[in-house]
Amino acid sequence: MSLHPTRNTLPEDIRRQSIGLLGQSLITAIDLQRQAKQAHWNVQGPQFIALHLLFDEVHSAAVEWADLSAERLVALGGTADGRIQQVAGQSPLPPYPLELRDGKDHVRQLADALAKYGQQVHQAIIATADVGDPTSSDLFTEISRGVDEHLWKVDAHHYG
Repeated sequence: MSLHPTRNTLPEDIRRQSIGLLGQSLITAIDLQRQAKQAHWNVQGPQFIALHLLFDEVHSAAVEWADLSAERLVALGGTADGRIQQVAGQSPLPPYPLELRDGKDHVRQLADALAKYGQQVHQAIIATADVGDPTSSDLFTEISRGVDEHLWKVDAHHYG
């Protein structure tokens, strides 16, 4: 992977490692956006309106997480790749089942996706800190707080 010219003072090897982690975060966040919309569009049941709105909130948050990841990646000299083919081929999230209708099923599925992304982001916090990129580590910490908050909100419907 070639890097774009930048005046960022991080050594190239550190930037490359962070770019890889940020690229994976971008891909997962884009997939999470689509999964949240899938749940938003198809949820049914007695908690419809609450879940419909919550799933839209998760979608909006995932848009922001993708944007944060992409912009940092580009600032480090990388190229953001959020093309649908890239996302479909590299997302660690399992495909969203089309047969889901009941709110609790959507809650379970979206909570699992949020938890998996949260785990990925937690690992990226540590990895970027370990290689010497505290700014990317801080960005991942910001994303992690948001993922944990939305997981809590979605998960509350599972146990309620």
